[in-house]
Amino acid sequence: MRIIAGKHRGRALASVGKGDAAAHLRPTSDRVRESLFNVLAGGYGDPAQGARVLDIFAGTGALGLEALSRGAATVSFIENGRKALGLLHQNIALCRAEDQTRIFKADARRPGVNPGAPHDLVFLDPPYGKGLGEAALAAALVGGWIAESALIVWEESAGITPPDGFQLIEERKYGDTTIRFLERIA
Repeated sequence: MRIIAGKHRGRALASVGKGDAAAHLRPTSDRVRESLFNVLAGGYGDPAQGARVLDIFAGTGALGLEALSRGAATVSFIENGRKALGLLHQNIALCRAEDQTRIFKADARRPGVNPGAPHDLVFLDPPYGKGLGEAALAAALVGGWIAESALIVWEESAGITPPDGFQLIEERKYGDTTIRFLERIA
C-alpha cells in the first residue's frame, strides 16, 4: 500500500502483513483508491482540496491519508479495532501528519457527538455485507459529524440503503467492490 498522488506521492504505508482475521482489515487497493480519487477530481470538483475529511471504519487510514496528501485540511479517523489503530498510528507518523489528523477510538455505529466542525468529505468503508454502514452514517449525522451538502464515498460489496438525509448520486463497480457517492440533503 502506498499514497498514490499529492505531497506524499509514493510513500509506502505500514503493511497489513498476514493481517488479523478478527480485525476484518481489507484496505482499499491502490488501483481502486486511484480510480476513486480520479472520479472525485473529475466529476466532483476535487472535493478533497481544503476539506475537513472524516474516515469512518478507518482501518489503516489509507483513504483519509490519500485525501490529506491531495490537499485536505484535516482528517478525522473513527476506528476501534486494536490492530487497525496500531496501523493507523504508524501510517499517520509515516506521513508526518499528526498535526492535521485526529483519531477517535469509537465504535463507528456510536461515535458520539462531534467535538469539532462538521466534515465536508466522508469516507465510509465498513466490513462488507454486515449492514454496518447504514448505522454508522445515521449515527454520524445525528452526532453532527457531517456538514450540510457533504459528499459521502461509501465502499461496500453488497447493496445499501442510504439512511434518511442522504441521496445516492452515482455508483461505480471495481471487481467485487462498489463505490457509491452520496450527498447529504436537507
